[in-house]
Amino acid sequence: MSKPTKYVYAFAEGGRDMAALLGGKGAGLAEMTRMGLPVPPGFTVTTDACKVYLATGEEPPELGVEAARALAGLERAMGRTLGAPEDPLLVSVRSGARFSMPGMMETILDIGLNDRSVTGLAKASGQERFAWDSYRRLIQMFGHTVMGVDSDLFERAIAEHKARRAVADDHLLDTSELALITEEFKEIIRKETGEDFPQDPAEQLSRAVRAVFDSWNTERAHVYRHREHIPEDLGTAVNVQAMVFGNLGDDSGTGVAFTRDPATGERGTYGDYLPDAQGEDVVAGVRDALPLSELRTLDPRAYVELGDHLRTLESHYRDLCDVEFTVERGKLWILQTRVGKRTAEAAFRIAHDLREENTITADEALTRVDGAGLTRLMFPRFDVKATDQPLAHGVPASPGAAVGAVVFDSAEAVRRAATGEHVVLVRRETTPDDLPGMIAAQAVLTSRGGKTSHAAVVARGMGKVCVCGAETLAVDPAGRRFTTPSGVVVREGDTVSVDGTAGTVHLGELPLTVSEVGRALETRAAAGPLTEAVLGALDHADSVRRLQVRANADTPEDAARARGLGAQGIGLCRTEHMFLGERRALVEAMILARDDTAREAALAALLPLQRADFTGILEAMDGLPVTIRLLDPPLHEFLPDRTELAVRLAEAADPDPRDRELLAAVERMHEQNPMLGLRGVRLGLAVPGLMAMQVRAVAEAVTARLRAGGDPKAEIMIPLVGTVEELRLARAETERVLAEVASETGTELDCPIGTMIELPRAALTAARIAEAADFFSFGTNDLTQTTWGLSRDDAEASFFPLYLEKGVFAVSPFDSIDQEGVGRLVELATRAGRAVNPRLETGVCGEHGGDPDSIHFFHRIGLDYVSCSPFRIPAARLEAGRAALAQATERSDSR
Repeated sequence: MSKPTKYVYAFAEGGRDMAALLGGKGAGLAEMTRMGLPVPPGFTVTTDACKVYLATGEEPPELGVEAARALAGLERAMGRTLGAPEDPLLVSVRSGARFSMPGMMETILDIGLNDRSVTGLAKASGQERFAWDSYRRLIQMFGHTVMGVDSDLFERAIAEHKARRAVADDHLLDTSELALITEEFKEIIRKETGEDFPQDPAEQLSRAVRAVFDSWNTERAHVYRHREHIPEDLGTAVNVQAMVFGNLGDDSGTGVAFTRDPATGERGTYGDYLPDAQGEDVVAGVRDALPLSELRTLDPRAYVELGDHLRTLESHYRDLCDVEFTVERGKLWILQTRVGKRTAEAAFRIAHDLREENTITADEALTRVDGAGLTRLMFPRFDVKATDQPLAHGVPASPGAAVGAVVFDSAEAVRRAATGEHVVLVRRETTPDDLPGMIAAQAVLTSRGGKTSHAAVVARGMGKVCVCGAETLAVDPAGRRFTTPSGVVVREGDTVSVDGTAGTVHLGELPLTVSEVGRALETRAAAGPLTEAVLGALDHADSVRRLQVRANADTPEDAARARGLGAQGIGLCRTEHMFLGERRALVEAMILARDDTAREAALAALLPLQRADFTGILEAMDGLPVTIRLLDPPLHEFLPDRTELAVRLAEAADPDPRDRELLAAVERMHEQNPMLGLRGVRLGLAVPGLMAMQVRAVAEAVTARLRAGGDPKAEIMIPLVGTVEELRLARAETERVLAEVASETGTELDCPIGTMIELPRAALTAARIAEAADFFSFGTNDLTQTTWGLSRDDAEASFFPLYLEKGVFAVSPFDSIDQEGVGRLVELATRAGRAVNPRLETGVCGEHGGDPDSIHFFHRIGLDYVSCSPFRIPAARLEAGRAALAQATERSDSR
């Protein structure tokens, strides 16, 4: 008989290994309770209960009894009763999903207060103002979160009272004013919902729990999960915890602390502290917090105790910890801990430092950084001169350089970004409802808040540039502008540059320069702690990875840069790029040739140019493989546009005869679907001499490098093969020319001949094709198009946004390999090909070769290499190492 499902766990019953059931927050509270840290007691309603509620609309029948039993235990532990008229127990109700979703779901504080218990709280605390402040907070939170009242109605009511009293902050309102606000809040609820604010503490608690469950399905939660690739079916846990109060006066307060700087990774304690406040005030940024170091002066004992707990937690979790705490009349309470979100810079530095401190291994350090973060660190930085005066300084909350048009609300950011415009979202402070705009924007700028504010935490998690707390800026959302102290007015649509590393904002577009990391990767010389950490991570990735990383490069300059960034060869050299520019006239001559003599003359003119191209690339990649793809696109791409030619001829008084020839050629070669027409191997077989010219150019370039003492390793790739017969014909012609050049020069030529698998038929008949191939290179860009039956350019501009929004695609299949469809074809072809030819080399040369998730997939199915653009090579190296470690871990866990 199966054990009954348990839906409620006291903090003392759980642990850090129960995050799937208790959520990250609940597991952290349970772990700290077991460690003996000062955690206010409470209990967690599990994600299983949430899943039942979301599936049926009803709580599990057992939940009521279990929650009542847990609440009774909490009341015994605290010696107080929820909502009692005298000295009431109050609780907080907080969401807590398995994966951190900061600010995306709901929190309700001070559950248990009502018209009677507020008086008891005032008497027990000796702080009447505190009691009324807590009551109005509850009504405001509960009214919005549970009862669906527009939060702006509450904010406007508070603003009117502050204006009447001529005060700027909520905490300057006195007791009588707070009591009046409380009554106004209750009236707002009555008017907006037709019901009264509930006075029964048990009803408050049960409705609050359901509201947190419901918040799993809010639009902002869906948007965040989509952005962070968090599964939709996990549900959230709910944590019910005894309230402790930071708003009891100057000897109380609340804060957020990090065991290391989450923006830079520097060692030390960082964070914010807000005296006489509750926890949500710090995150919301409604008041500018003090640096955490100020707590040393305000309450030395609490500061020392907090430092001890932070060191304990970092040692226990072996990672950066993000800790929320409250000081209640000198008593320190720890309310939450989690492994903290961090910037890419901080991730690399922290992983490196923890490895140097022997806290984690080199393998663990590598698993804590990723290719996406490394790519962000390679982005250019602003080239700021000493004479450049910023509009404002703020807190450098999330580093990077971003330029965009200023917008003042989320909807406008989304609207403009959808048209391709880069925008900067400017707010006084952000709320969870700003998430769509934050995703759409290149950067976020706020006039309030610090490193632990909502804007900072969310931006860091997304790798978004962010400057917070630029308090000298007067942000006027209604007027669609902000003003600096010097009188500069920046209006919506004006361009600004936001420097998230320096914490500055500049008017206009600043010039860019190579980043510190980008420069270090090219020179292999560390210039500081960050570059030392990045180079160390890459060195370890190189030592553990199996996948080789090659480059897609078409020029000697690109090849040299790719080699400098760690490329182990060229996986795709596209010869069509060598036919553009001034050489286009020679290609036109070949196309317009009326007989073999004219065509051969045009090809002969192209031969030395191609040979020089290949010689330069082989020299740059000396000793490393260079896969040269023969001409792939249809020939019409090298001719002028049909409409342009027709107009030119129609308007010309004396039309150029060559234009008439070109137009005739364009019309003769017109195809309804040219990308599925005369291209690739078909072109090589159909146009006499074209393939031979290109192969000869490769052979002569190899010969030239051999005579110069080099070690050229050219490989010849036949594109768009659909049947083994095509490859056999192309291979025969290629081998004929190679033998001819070898005989002419007395040189032994060893050039492997393979094919590009980019058609489903080629993948499905790979066993036959492997009989004539030395290697397979999967062209996943075209393989995705032909498998899905779509044109990338058309689809991305038409229905892809809809498909992504509706969840048809979790991510574009052109950005990350479609593992179930296209990926399955790659895997099948690899296995089938190697069954026939065990020495068959396999790789990927589409841009999927630089995508982290795709790299992990390609490692798992056993490919030999990935190839990507030079800029993506360092990230691909890093992810190839991470993929090897991930597979090793999976195999170890399965034993």
